[in-house]
Amino acid sequence: MNAVLKPLLLTLTIVLCAWLALLPQGDPLVYRAGAVVLLTLALWGTGSLPPFLTSLIFFALVLTLGLAEPALIFAGFGSTAVWLIISGFVIGAAITLSGLGQRLAALLEPRLAGSYPRLIGGLALMAMLLGFVMPSSIGRAVVLVPIGMALAERVGFAHGSRGRLGIAVTLALTCNMPSFAILPANIPNMILSGASETLHGIHFGYTDYLLLHFPILGLLKTGLIVALVLLIFPARITPNERAAAHQAAELGPQATPATRRRVALLLLLTLGMWMTDGLHGINPAWVGLVTAIVLLLPRIGVVPPKAFNGAIDFGIVLFVAGALGLGALVNASGLGAEVGGALQRWLPLAPGHDATNFVSLSAMAALTGLVATIPGVPTVLTPMAPDLAAASGLSLPAVLMTQVVGFSTVIFPYQVGPLIVAMQLSGERLGELLRVTLPLALLTFVALLPLDYLWWRLLGWLG
Repeated sequence: MNAVLKPLLLTLTIVLCAWLALLPQGDPLVYRAGAVVLLTLALWGTGSLPPFLTSLIFFALVLTLGLAEPALIFAGFGSTAVWLIISGFVIGAAITLSGLGQRLAALLEPRLAGSYPRLIGGLALMAMLLGFVMPSSIGRAVVLVPIGMALAERVGFAHGSRGRLGIAVTLALTCNMPSFAILPANIPNMILSGASETLHGIHFGYTDYLLLHFPILGLLKTGLIVALVLLIFPARITPNERAAAHQAAELGPQATPATRRRVALLLLLTLGMWMTDGLHGINPAWVGLVTAIVLLLPRIGVVPPKAFNGAIDFGIVLFVAGALGLGALVNASGLGAEVGGALQRWLPLAPGHDATNFVSLSAMAALTGLVATIPGVPTVLTPMAPDLAAASGLSLPAVLMTQVVGFSTVIFPYQVGPLIVAMQLSGERLGELLRVTLPLALLTFVALLPLDYLWWRLLGWLG
């Protein structure tokens, strides 16, 4: 962000936050919570402070102002997302330290490394297809990002180079975004499905959900991601650089064939448990935690204590816990309902104007995600769905499904924990994601939204 614009934006934000907190126009709790949320989002969005420090400031303000109980605001530390992140870092470190990532990269290299576009497109396709069998975005990133980084090394892309950044950004986005269109593959999808059934008695089937969302939000959006990465991070793979990278590649002392076999077997067992969580009922986070423990055990595991300390970025854990706590505050304080109600009053909803209603409801979900973060969107908007259906004249199922269009439109990385984790696993700067998420969000509303509207009409969901 521009060096002049950033201080100006922060100054205006602080002034607005002070006005909201000191001169509330309604419920003081809602307005003070709004001030804290706005300041937190501004600090995260501009990157003026390290993300973990912003999370600590958020926790301190909420608790000192008495906006929420500690049990609520620190609930993120006990969430499955945080423990999946911690175990994911350990699994990722094991894949790298054992040399398994390099070995798998060597197997994929002849098929993908013929050209840079083939490499980016092939990795995006792998990540998208993995969404059909693995229910966790972080799990997909844990498996694919170390392999992608090993591939980057094998084709001669150095740390911070455009080619390596392109691989990191591609995997971060495609391990997450296409899965919004696959019902059991992402947390917000499951929250929406569960809330719709509990509150409104509406059940969404796997096939109906996939048919409605995957052609546009899955396939076409993945294609857009690939095109944007190739445009924003252009690179070339040359035979000389590949040969030099092969000669320079070194594996650590733990990268023995026996170690690779042990890690590969454990990874296969973990993948099997992740893919069949609907059968055994064990959350992917606890499966990952058990795997991490085995990988850390003396003589059995491959991640020594020093490597554990280096593998886990507790700043990222604080960041994600802060984002989860912010979502909890938005819902518990009533701020989410206030934001949703304000959007409902401002947006032009009217029966008989299906195109306007479709765009308005999708935009409502996307804007709510800026405040409540993406997992908070269905929590905030699902209870409001009957009122939105009455205002727009759309069916209740159609109103609920517009949330998917909105919460799959990610603008800032702080909205989605798996994006943060994937970039941390890659070792590249989180801010590089913004170079793709901002134009992707714009293209979604300019190009994909009209196509989605036509697709919905063709399927009979509108009109």
